[in-house]
Amino acid sequence: MLSVIIPAYNEEAMIEKASSVISKLLVDADISSELIFIDDGSKDKTWEKIIAISTENSGIRGIHFSRNFGKEATIYAGLEHSQGDYVAMLDADLQDPPELLDEMYEAIINEGYDCVATRRVTRKGEPPIRSFFARLFYRLMNKISQVDMVDGARDYRLMTRQMVDSILSLKEYSRFSKGIFGWVGYQTKWLEYENVERVAGETKWSFWKLFKYSIDGIVAFSTFPLDIAAFIGVLLCLAAFVFLIVLFVQTLAFGNPVSGYPSTLCIILFIGGIQLLTIGILGKYLAKTYLETKKRPIYIAKEVQTNETTSQEK
Repeated sequence: MLSVIIPAYNEEAMIEKASSVISKLLVDADISSELIFIDDGSKDKTWEKIIAISTENSGIRGIHFSRNFGKEATIYAGLEHSQGDYVAMLDADLQDPPELLDEMYEAIINEGYDCVATRRVTRKGEPPIRSFFARLFYRLMNKISQVDMVDGARDYRLMTRQMVDSILSLKEYSRFSKGIFGWVGYQTKWLEYENVERVAGETKWSFWKLFKYSIDGIVAFSTFPLDIAAFIGVLLCLAAFVFLIVLFVQTLAFGNPVSGYPSTLCIILFIGGIQLLTIGILGKYLAKTYLETKKRPIYIAKEVQTNETTSQEK
């Protein structure tokens, strides 16, 4: 059986369409399946829509979070509640073409892959500045971490149960799924497609949210920022030592007066800025460690809709 995980946040306009399109594709492909919608604490009628379609179709289930926990939590919850031998993930906005599911399924069944993932070859419809920084992020991650991250990689993928269980074994609170998928390994086939516009609704990812998400990814899978902070500290110490010798020689040999207030102020501001930067880097890693030690749950499910029953989840 194939489990299809569909995260949704304020997607009331897309729930019925996504359910209809995906279900029809899987029926036509003669693939036994279940659809699991994850409502990430939506403020609209997303959960009511999920209840309605799950009541009409026994192959559809829903999980309702007590609040908005974020995309990473919905992925983990979907994987945890999935029952299929194979598990796929795609967004409710249908920007990830559902018609690839059949090809992905066949690649795993007939070609022996553990995972079939997707990547966008174009970023049509995205602001140029966002596309530039996205490509920069992928190049940077591949250089500073040991995790293989493909440019344009999406969360849209289909995996075997063995790979899903490996991902679920990583209980970290601060999750970065794109990095986790690469870290666990397994043989992966990549499918390419062109970006398409949303059918309805608006994107929930602003530039600032994507920026913070990228920082989380770097901190989760690389200690390179700490190395940079240490390197800058050593470099500044050497520069200060050399500058001190130059001033000493100029004063004794040539009687040159030491520069006054402007140069001193510039040096103080520069060193102070570097110190704040390195403290911020250390603080980011310390904050992640602090969150992990609390052992808080990754998500809290308020309700779980299974066929015609709704259960309260603690």
